[in-house]
Amino acid sequence: MSPRAKRRRVSTVNHRRRFSHPSSIVQTPAAPQSFEAALAELEEIVATMEGGQLPLKESLAAYQRGAELLAHCQSALKDAQVQVEVLEKGVLRAFTPNGPLDAS
Repeated sequence: MSPRAKRRRVSTVNHRRRFSHPSSIVQTPAAPQSFEAALAELEEIVATMEGGQLPLKESLAAYQRGAELLAHCQSALKDAQVQVEVLEKGVLRAFTPNGPLDAS
């Protein structure tokens, strides 16, 4: 079995554990700890759903969780974009070709 196939199989097994018990569908999973954690979980969900091995009920739960993770990631990216814009306004200066950057 190729390493990629093995990762997908492990991912599918882990994903089934998360969504296979009826109570996991009712309970709302905890909010992700970070953008990276949310993105990794979202990628895992997408890979599992692309595998086509989930029953309908589990697919719906996975889709719902994926939508929540997507919203979390979009919000985190928007916050980061705002922070970058604030930093740019306070740090970046116009370039003058005949002299150093204006540091005032």
